[in-house]
Amino acid sequence: MSKSFNFKFGRKAISVEEARKELEPFIKQTDIEHIPLALSFGRTIAKDILAAHPVPHFRRSGVDGYAVRSADIAAASPENPVGLTVIEHIPSGTVPIRKIESGMAARIMTGAPVPEGADAVVMLEMTEKGSAEGLDYGHVERTFIRKSLFSGQNITPIAGEISEGERVLQRGCRIASGEAALLATFGYETVAIYSKPRVAIFSTGSELLKVGDAMAPGRIRNSNSYMLACQVEACGGIPMIMPPLADDPEQVQTALVQAFESADCVITSGGVSVGDYDVLVEVFKRWNGTLLFNKIAMRPGSPTSAAVWQDKLLLALSGNPGAAFVGFELFARPVLESMQGVRQPYPEACTAFLEVDYEKGSAYPRYVRGTTRIDDGRLYVKPAGADKSSIMVSIKDADCLIYLPAGGSGFRKDEKVNIYML
Repeated sequence: MSKSFNFKFGRKAISVEEARKELEPFIKQTDIEHIPLALSFGRTIAKDILAAHPVPHFRRSGVDGYAVRSADIAAASPENPVGLTVIEHIPSGTVPIRKIESGMAARIMTGAPVPEGADAVVMLEMTEKGSAEGLDYGHVERTFIRKSLFSGQNITPIAGEISEGERVLQRGCRIASGEAALLATFGYETVAIYSKPRVAIFSTGSELLKVGDAMAPGRIRNSNSYMLACQVEACGGIPMIMPPLADDPEQVQTALVQAFESADCVITSGGVSVGDYDVLVEVFKRWNGTLLFNKIAMRPGSPTSAAVWQDKLLLALSGNPGAAFVGFELFARPVLESMQGVRQPYPEACTAFLEVDYEKGSAYPRYVRGTTRIDDGRLYVKPAGADKSSIMVSIKDADCLIYLPAGGSGFRKDEKVNIYML
């Protein structure tokens, strides 16, 4: 090991920001793969996307109506409509074949190409349909325009949205509905994306039962692994739930080393505190990996630890479900998103007003599971439930983490606080 640590008592606490910086050099981006566009939603783009052509690549009508010359209808009004001869109908997906000259109009649909000579499109609602007997053409379709328009109105020019060669998507952005629309627009049947990191998840503790086991005195079912698996999947990873591990350092070390053979990252819960049976502490004393830190100045989850095994990260979270949940959001989520090329994996803080008094002061900053609501344009927040790291039931109601700085004797209702949305 490259660092000297007190493995149980007298550990040196580092800040959340320092812990993140310790992790960053060991975050390795996953491989790039190409998948069909229809399967890419929620994935992270692995290369910049440049516009192969302008959008639109023709002058496009923005409304259903009539393509006209604005000069012809400069005096048009409801009281004095201007009559024009309709020379062509232009549905979407077709190409105009006639030029608009003075006194002419073309019936046009939304999204269709505007014909040469026309410089405005009148909405259908601003017209009246008519007809007349033409000297040379027999029955002639006419439209009567009841509104003047300026040149260019209701027309999107060539490259009005996107210029050819413009960067439309940046490497590291997630594919959502808008990104999918742009990829389809430029013909990307397949997309280069970062592959999903495979994450082995272990819970430690001889008290743990499998989910399907019958309850037994002094035992609990392994809920943490399934909570963490959902969190892994929510940020784009592939969770691999491993069998729970007993408080046996040799067994735990063997299982972890084997897991690293197929996993890109390993997450554990439990065994990192100062108890007699906190097995990860013993493993860190004896294995050949590098321990990065084993205490963070935060509540809950101060024993959160991290290590490196052959260039792969191990994140060891508290066994208390509330603390494991918070530790994952602060550290594991940014790691896994960075592995997938996300450019800004750390959530930005926003401000909210406390809805209730919070009586606890703390020697360390607190990250409290919270719920938000908006009232009269103000964002309010309150703890999602009892603020204890051992409590699980309030996790389902949390939509943010409330950041409460260290010190003091608590925080008052209506006080401004920073929150991080989940």
